[in-house]
Amino acid sequence: MKRAPSRNVTVGPILAGNEEEWRQLWQHYLEFYETDLPGAVTAHTWQDILANDNVVGIGARRDGRLVGFAIMIVHPATWSERPTAYLEDLFVSSDQRGKGVGRMLIDEAIRCARASGSGSLYWHTQANNAAARRLYDTYCQADDFVRYRLKF
Repeated sequence: MKRAPSRNVTVGPILAGNEEEWRQLWQHYLEFYETDLPGAVTAHTWQDILANDNVVGIGARRDGRLVGFAIMIVHPATWSERPTAYLEDLFVSSDQRGKGVGRMLIDEAIRCARASGSGSLYWHTQANNAAARRLYDTYCQADDFVRYRLKF
């Protein structure tokens, strides 16, 4: 069952003026996934959100305050003539979870992916992230792919 849009919440592009709020949310996001990134990586990500046409930063604002974000990468696809969109990052502040903000961010990512000409949108999460998976399962079922990652 889809939840009605949350009152006093708007979604739209992340803007240069959102940097301080975004960095705070980004840090909470990294803590949620029990990871740490060098400051240079965070700075690079922020610059990509602002300046890279293939990186789409979406912000959720409640009463003007940034309470969540989604970062989507639009890239070429080898199994389609159209690009595909990868929802790489999605985060909602802990005090806003369960209020429809995550759904609003995903809905906006879908709208942006379609507007970019993408033929699909995909994302992944940790298998034990039950709260997120309940939301994601309302859009589609997880596929049977397993991710492998080499770090250099």
